[in-house]
Amino acid sequence: MTALSPVGDGFDLAKVDPDSTPDVTDRKKAEKQLVKNVAELGSLQEKLFAESKFEGKRSVLLVLQAMDTAGKGGIIRHVVGGVDPQGVHLHAFKAPTDEEKQHDFLWRVRKELPLPGQIGVFDRSHYEDVLIHRVRGFSTLEAIEERYGIIKDFEASLTDTTIIKVMLHISADEQKARLQERLDNPEKNWKFNPGDIDEREHWPAYQEAYQIALTRTSTPDAPWYVVPANHKWYARWAVQGLLLDALRGLHPEYPKVDFDVEAEKKRLAAT
Repeated sequence: MTALSPVGDGFDLAKVDPDSTPDVTDRKKAEKQLVKNVAELGSLQEKLFAESKFEGKRSVLLVLQAMDTAGKGGIIRHVVGGVDPQGVHLHAFKAPTDEEKQHDFLWRVRKELPLPGQIGVFDRSHYEDVLIHRVRGFSTLEAIEERYGIIKDFEASLTDTTIIKVMLHISADEQKARLQERLDNPEKNWKFNPGDIDEREHWPAYQEAYQIALTRTSTPDAPWYVVPANHKWYARWAVQGLLLDALRGLHPEYPKVDFDVEAEKKRLAAT
């Protein structure tokens, strides 16, 4: 559905225009397609979930990373929100708790991986440990360098999980406008975090950290996609397309039952 290319050799984040809308020239058409595709997305997810009830082991994991206000919540509501909740596992990773700090950085991530048949969604993820840690110096550079390899090995070990990693890429000006809206609108004041202004001071450092993480950890089996996100409607359309492409590629099918359907119809009719 989408022609967005995964991050590969020679990728330069600075050359991706957050205001662009690759593959789309008609917003209204894209928004209609977003609504129309909900039915197919729900059907594919249901088949994947049904497989798991008959020993199927496959799952899908959508990783969403972004600067604050980039639209992760909107993606979850408008894209993932259209499928049956029982087949979705959503987890938002916040600052680690005292208990989590006592373990390796992947400990809390392993506990939240999707079960067979589920679409897992990470609102932020294990990549925080090479992004904010690099920018704010929460870990040594030696430890961070080691984590890129650990992350790649970890993702490669998830052989039954199709991984889609998305960076929602917004500009500093667009983030400023969205933060301003949260301050201007009393109904959105609760969304504002004063710390977001502090983080804006590190914008160039975050872009560098993303550049390194994207190029070091994008692999054929766990690719990164950079989605321009200044336009919320486009980001939702693009991420839905990536998720649809992944599910279509799995070709999930309703499992064959291990009982005689016609015989059960007769038994039911006799009751």
